[in-house]
Amino acid sequence: MIKPPIPDNEQERLALLYDMLLLDTPPEERLDKIVAFAASEFDVPICLISLVDSERQWFKARVGLEACETSRDISFCAHALHSNDILLVPDALLDPRFHDNPLVTGAPHIRFYAGAPLGKDDLVIGTLCLIDTRPRTLDAVELSILKSLRELAMLELASPGVETDA
Repeated sequence: MIKPPIPDNEQERLALLYDMLLLDTPPEERLDKIVAFAASEFDVPICLISLVDSERQWFKARVGLEACETSRDISFCAHALHSNDILLVPDALLDPRFHDNPLVTGAPHIRFYAGAPLGKDDLVIGTLCLIDTRPRTLDAVELSILKSLRELAMLELASPGVETDA
């Protein structure tokens, strides 16, 4: 397993994350709906809105996973902090960064990961991610849908506390 490197802009990235006042806040229906829709649309058992601080990744919204956080050292999402591009891992067992990761070799047995970075400019605070227990990939249409869902998630994260009954 290769631990995720620390981004060059880590202090600025963390400042943005902390300024957004999102960490350790209650679930929000509007974000839960995004991950539920994404899990259904992509037919994956796990979908998360994951926020990465200095020590952990914390799940603001989640489907298919009981845990509400994991260590940053084993986080797939922490590897996605370095780019605004979607991080695709078609088969984690074949990827040297992840093949012996405890999240691959044990529960939840991650094989596929797609992490769409969330943030502002080049400051990535987390991801909207899709996780499957089988190897797979995404085609161009699916990547476009994931990018649109990422934009929606970021709009919702940027305006916390505005709940709807819809």
